[in-house]
Amino acid sequence: MNRRPEIRNLLIALAVFCLVFAVYLVVHQRGHRDSARFSRDSLRTVPDLSFTDLNGSAIHTADYKNKVMLVNFWAAWCVPCAEEVPQFVALQKKYQGQGLQVIGFSVDDDAQELQSFYRKYQMNYPVVPSDIKLAEAFGGVLGLPTTFVIGRDSRIHTKHNGATDFSVLEQEVVALLKAAQN
Repeated sequence: MNRRPEIRNLLIALAVFCLVFAVYLVVHQRGHRDSARFSRDSLRTVPDLSFTDLNGSAIHTADYKNKVMLVNFWAAWCVPCAEEVPQFVALQKKYQGQGLQVIGFSVDDDAQELQSFYRKYQMNYPVVPSDIKLAEAFGGVLGLPTTFVIGRDSRIHTKHNGATDFSVLEQEVVALLKAAQN
């Protein structure tokens, strides 16, 4: 009995698994490495912008002055984005009373799919249907997800490209919330 085809198939399966695992690690770690913290002098101020969220409510960035904001550009079809949503929901719930506001900008999602996603994940923060062009007001987005950490001074303190390390993100939020109290 010739076992060469079985061994060859096993080696091919192992090679494919290793390749997929390597790609996963690169994508997963990208967010941990690809964060930009801005110096005090280079902080970009978020302009006064107006939007309409999924529920038809008006959103004005000026209304969030004196709040710490997490602005997340994402899409329902983006797997790392979807994995982050429950963590944004938890942060909003935990720190809302201290002045945190999460806002999600859904990029190029179908309206019905977006509504379904919003209900499924019980999102407790505003979600604005948008496109990638809107991200230019925040300094640009190279890919999804991208998260901006904005202080009470309406300045962007940190930009996280890719999947976010939420322990780091929470530390940044807590530091900005406390800094405003001092």
